[in-house]
Amino acid sequence: MTVNLSLQIIPINTKDAYPIIDAAIHVVQASGIKYEVQPFATLLEGPLDEVMKVAMRAKDAALEAGGEELVVNIQLHLKKNKDVHFEDKTEKFS
Repeated sequence: MTVNLSLQIIPINTKDAYPIIDAAIHVVQASGIKYEVQPFATLLEGPLDEVMKVAMRAKDAALEAGGEELVVNIQLHLKKNKDVHFEDKTEKFS
C-alpha cells in the first residue's frame, strides 16, 4: 500500500544547519520516491518499506554532512486496505 511519510531532520548544536538539511533532501531527491519539500518537513509517498529506507538514508546523509546531533521527526499516514496520496488531502485547496 502507498503511504505518506513526513520527515523532519533538525540538526542541533550546530552553527549552519542548512547544508546538513540539504544533504538529507538530496538523498530524497535521488531516491525516485515521490516527494514534496516543504518549509518544515519533506513529504514522501510510496510503499512503507521504501519510504522508511529513504528516511533512514537521509538521516545517515545528515550525519555524514556534519550533523553531530539530530532530532528526527517522522510521521506516517497509512490505511489498512487503501493507498494514501498527497492529492487526496490537498486537491480541494488547489
